Parts: sequence; structure tokens; C-alpha cells
Amino acid sequence: MNDPVAYFITWTTYGTWLPGDERGWVKRGEWKAQQADRDLEQRARALMTDHVVILTPEQRTIVDSVIVDHCRIRGWQLHARNVRTNHVHVVVSALVDPKIIREQLKAWTSRRLSDNAGLQKKGKDGRRRWWTEKGDIECIGNEVRLAEVILYVNEMQ
Repeated sequence: MNDPVAYFITWTTYGTWLPGDERGWVKRGEWKAQQADRDLEQRARALMTDHVVILTPEQRTIVDSVIVDHCRIRGWQLHARNVRTNHVHVVVSALVDPKIIREQLKAWTSRRLSDNAGLQKKGKDGRRRWWTEKGDIECIGNEVRLAEVILYVNEMQ
């Protein structure tokens, strides 16, 4: 397989897409969509350690700005991004493991969101949970697929 030309990275805000969700969901380690399971969703909700996060327009602007700045600082080519109320899409090219890209963007956006919210340091790092764990990464293998993904992120959200 050839090296990917870019990565399509998506992650959700905390508590907005739980295992068992009626929209379908993905079980860790499996790539097929799972059926809705109300009991599983309720159990997952009971395990939450923070409130559900729905990003405000101001918070969406902060996240967008951090993504642009971080990609520029790291020398990553940002093709497209779209910060929604409950998820984020980023299309980026970089000679780095895409998991590192995802985790750095999530970490830096979390810091800025917490700072903006005036959250005091406490616990592990004094921040709240803004994002779910992990997220989706699609390796984009060619320019045609890259153009399709950029169109989706920019115009079909």
C-alpha cells in the first residue's frame, strides 16, 4: 500500500455519541456499525464523569483557531476543517502518525477551551473532558479521494 496523501480525522465531543447510540456506533476494534442498544447507552451514560459537551459558537471558533495554528506551527498541511457543535473534522497531510495528530489537536484545543472557561487546575491536569476518547482516522490514498473528503468537510456538513 502506498503512503497516504492525507488523513481524515474525526472526533466527537464528550458524551454526545455513546456506545449503544440509536444513530449506530462503532465498537472499539471493529469497523462495522453496531445496532442501537438502549440499555448499553444508559450504562455508558451512567459511567460519564463530566457533563455532555455541546460547543457554543465561541468555543467552536476557539477550536478552529487552535487547529489552524497548531497545524501551521507543526508544519502540517491543513486541507480542511469543520468544527461542529458535537464533533470535529480535520483533513491534514503530515509525515507523522495520524494518532499523534489527533491527540495533539484534541489536547491543545482542550487546554484552550478550559483556559477560556476559566477552569482552575485540579485533578489530573485541571481541565474538564471536552472530547471522547480516540476518534476516527481514515487514510486517504489518492488525490481524487482527498478532493471528495475536502468537499464533504467544507460543504456537506
